[in-house]
Amino acid sequence: MAKTAPKTAADPAPAVDFEHSLDELEQLVTRMEGGELSLDESLASFERGIGLFRHCQQSLQQAELRVRLLLDSDAPDRAEPFEPEL
Repeated sequence: MAKTAPKTAADPAPAVDFEHSLDELEQLVTRMEGGELSLDESLASFERGIGLFRHCQQSLQQAELRVRLLLDSDAPDRAEPFEPEL
C-alpha cells in the first residue's frame, strides 16, 4: 500500500476543499430557492446543505486557530510583521 505525503502548512487542499464545499452549498441554496424541487428533493438538499455548512464552519474555525497560533506572542515561531523594502 502506498503512503501519502503528510500535509504541510503550505498544502492548499484544505482551502480547495472549503471552496468546493462553499460552492456546492451555494448551488444547493439556489436550487432550493427556485422552488422547483419536490419535497423529498428539498429535504435531501437541506440535509446535504447542513452537512456542508458544518464542514465549512469547522474549516473556518481551524483556519482561525492557525492564525491565532501564528500571532501568539508566546509561540516560539512567532510571525513577524512584514516590512516591504522601499
